[in-house]
Amino acid sequence: MIKHIPNIITGLNIFSGCLAVVFALYGLPAYAAMFILLSAIFDFCDGFAARVLNAYSNMGKELDSLADLISFGFAPAAIAYNMLTDIYSVDITGILDFQVKSFILLIPFIIVIASAFRLAKFNIDTRQTVFFLGLPTPANALFWASLPIVKLFNGNAVINTISENPIFIIVALVLFSILLVSEIPMFSFKVKTLGFKENAIRYIYLMALVVSFIIFDLSAVVFVIPIYIVLSLLSAYIFRN
Repeated sequence: MIKHIPNIITGLNIFSGCLAVVFALYGLPAYAAMFILLSAIFDFCDGFAARVLNAYSNMGKELDSLADLISFGFAPAAIAYNMLTDIYSVDITGILDFQVKSFILLIPFIIVIASAFRLAKFNIDTRQTVFFLGLPTPANALFWASLPIVKLFNGNAVINTISENPIFIIVALVLFSILLVSEIPMFSFKVKTLGFKENAIRYIYLMALVVSFIIFDLSAVVFVIPIYIVLSLLSAYIFRN
């Protein structure tokens, strides 16, 4: 039974992801965001349990990817879909408006497609041991989860206004989809030592987060993933040169 414990935890990840989708489609994105965060905890715990119990298996690897597609692919897409439907909930006049807005409401689901490609590549790519190639799906999900959380707790008004802008949502959807399937190196938190030289980018990231939370309080959760992306791009550029 011990070898099945990580897979059971992965099953909880899937269940939590399904609840996130349901809440998002029922117009409760903040609850959806909380279940995405819970899925992230389960995602960490199943890997941790596999290491501690030495219960690795090919089935567990594939199951983990399937769970991530729901929790970190479909669930954030459902949140983005909900955000756009809220914006376009006013009466639609004219057949052209209806067609255009119907097309726009399909854009969130490119995140699901990009996440599927990302996860499939990760399973067969032996290069991603100490760093990632492309944006990890949990990072994508945490960004979309952060937007309704800030709104729920009446966070920064400017951030809320921007997050309610359809152009921002569409641009973010396209950008994050590209990052998911890109070959851009993204740093991970798998470390062998705690030395500053070996982990400079990680320490800079943590310091940037501290400064963000001091300035923006809880609203800084929105910047957690964008800062990670910017520093990863900067680190990749410096390393390449």
